[in-house]
This record gives sequence, C-alpha cells and structure tokens, in this order.
Amino acid sequence: MVGDSLSAEYGLRRDSGWVALLDQRLRETGKNYQIHNASISGDTTSGGLSRLPATLAQQHPAIVIIELGSNDALRGLALDMTKQNLDTMTKLSQEAGAQVLLLGMQIPPNYGPRYTEQFRQNFLRVATRRNAKLVPFLLEGIAQDPSLFQADAIHPNETAQAAIADNVWAVLQHMLNE
Repeated sequence: MVGDSLSAEYGLRRDSGWVALLDQRLRETGKNYQIHNASISGDTTSGGLSRLPATLAQQHPAIVIIELGSNDALRGLALDMTKQNLDTMTKLSQEAGAQVLLLGMQIPPNYGPRYTEQFRQNFLRVATRRNAKLVPFLLEGIAQDPSLFQADAIHPNETAQAAIADNVWAVLQHMLNE
C-alpha cells in the first residue's frame, strides 16, 4: 500500500483506518496476504515514486495498491507529471511481479472543469494503458456526505473507513484469485 494521508490514518485512532480494516478482512479470508502500509501523510506521486523501488525490493509484494495523486492536485501540480508518476509506479510494480490496483480520486470543481476532468481521467488512462485494476473513485458514496469527514472537511472520519474499505475490497477480492 503506497498512499497519502487517506491511507496513513491521518486524524484517526491507530488501526482504525480503511487499510487496517482491509488487512483484517484479508486475514479473515484465510489467504496468505498481509498489507504493508507504506503511506505517508502529505505524500505526492513524486514522493511515492521515489520510495517505491526500495519498498518493492524489500517487500516483494504480490499486489501493489497505489493511492496517490490528491496532494498533487491540491498543490496544482502538472497533471501530466502526476499521470507519468502513476504510470511509472504501475510499470515498476508490474515489472517486480506484482498486480496493481489504482485507487482513483476526484477533486472539487473549483479547480475548473478541464483540470478536474483530466485529473479524474489520469487514473483510468494509466489503468487502461498498464492493464491494472482500478477503483474509479476511492471515496464513492462518502464524498458528498459532510458528516463522514473530520473537521478539516478533507479527511474521512472513522465512521467512513469501513465504506472506503468496501470500495477497495469490491475490486481487490477478485485480484486475490488471479
């Protein structure tokens, strides 16, 4: 798991975030999978890309879940760079023998319709190009409900974590049998 604050339990009790819930669900399946969470709050795709080769070499993962890009957009970084970083992370993971699951994100419309749509499409384009799996929007069913967010209105609260885990599980469970 390579991600940002959404995966690193920002503002949550330890082991109450969606990654921990997903890890628990994996153990309950009886399959021999364990999640190594290499997520860092505030991380960008550039940061994730710089850390990924060492993580791949150390962990030898069967599946790599990538949840990055939101901080790139929030900082107004070039979308082509974000897409290239996601593409390179996906390629490196696949070359290391792992399946890849990209977790798509969306940004508020105040960035303008072109930027907002291009950001959303980056995840689909990379997944399609690299034949990776995709959760189109990690916060599907959550993003429009303010009661599911912390006071900063950016980070989902503890109540939302099970729904986020469900969104990822809907795709991940099929990857476990491939």
